[in-house]
Amino acid sequence: MKKSVTLLFPGQGSQYVGMGKDLDHSLFDKGNEILGYDLKKLMHEGPEEELKLTHNTQPAILKHSVTLYNHLLEFLDKHDVKIDRVLGHSVGEYAALVAAGVLSPYDAIHAVHLRGKYMQEAVPVGKGKMFAILKVPADVVEKACTESSKPGSEVMPANFNDPSQIVISGESEACARAVAWLSENFKEAHRAMELNVSAPFHSSLMKPAADQLKSAFSKFKWNENKVPYIANINATEYAVGTNPEVIIDNLFKQAYGPVLWTQSIEKLPSDTICVEVGPGKVLMGLVRKINKDIKVVCLDKDEALAELALALGV
Repeated sequence: MKKSVTLLFPGQGSQYVGMGKDLDHSLFDKGNEILGYDLKKLMHEGPEEELKLTHNTQPAILKHSVTLYNHLLEFLDKHDVKIDRVLGHSVGEYAALVAAGVLSPYDAIHAVHLRGKYMQEAVPVGKGKMFAILKVPADVVEKACTESSKPGSEVMPANFNDPSQIVISGESEACARAVAWLSENFKEAHRAMELNVSAPFHSSLMKPAADQLKSAFSKFKWNENKVPYIANINATEYAVGTNPEVIIDNLFKQAYGPVLWTQSIEKLPSDTICVEVGPGKVLMGLVRKINKDIKVVCLDKDEALAELALALGV
């Protein structure tokens, strides 16, 4: 019996200096012309501070993920294994759409470079913040954000990462009010950790960046998806042949709306084998907290394909 395979593509925060050192990056030889600098050298040698800048991080993660995907595709084709669906976390959604045939790798790397640049420029440093809220139910986090927002000073859930970790994002003072509201109104043990990020991603403060991005999207060639994909913005699985305009609109909304990762993983069948295609193993940890019955294989290690062959029984 054929196993179900779902590909997961990680987002910002999974990058590290030395990523992809052993991979063939020739697919992206023209990528440096698009970006105007040597991305491969930055990925392999750092410095870390440069790699962590959003406009560098996002193309680096995409490049690493798509290169790994190409190696994986050879393996899956050889064993006649079909991909059932793809999904990515935040910027990982762009790599997922390359795997689905919606965007070329070059258009995708250009798009995520612009996405990072526009996001970085959208909000002055210090105006926005993000906090990871641990061990608070989603409805309580949502209420904290609603109670703490006012015109011109809003906070909202940005990432539903797993049932015990929700990230909030928005204007700095609104974030502080939400954390204080939780401290006063939610009496069970919980934590609020400020994240070391350069901008309040997936919040209404990113709307100007989303508008710029949507305008830039007209430069790229968009195709109907050849593989089903689950969108961050609504946790909906889109069938093969979805109108590219729908996909573009999902990406536009995703730039300033929440990443519904928990809700997306909850849609997966428990017997699917998830393959994390990108740097690190952040998504493996999240998936285990959402549905411990789902097997996850991370590709970012030497023995990955042997482990996947064993899981697939090929």
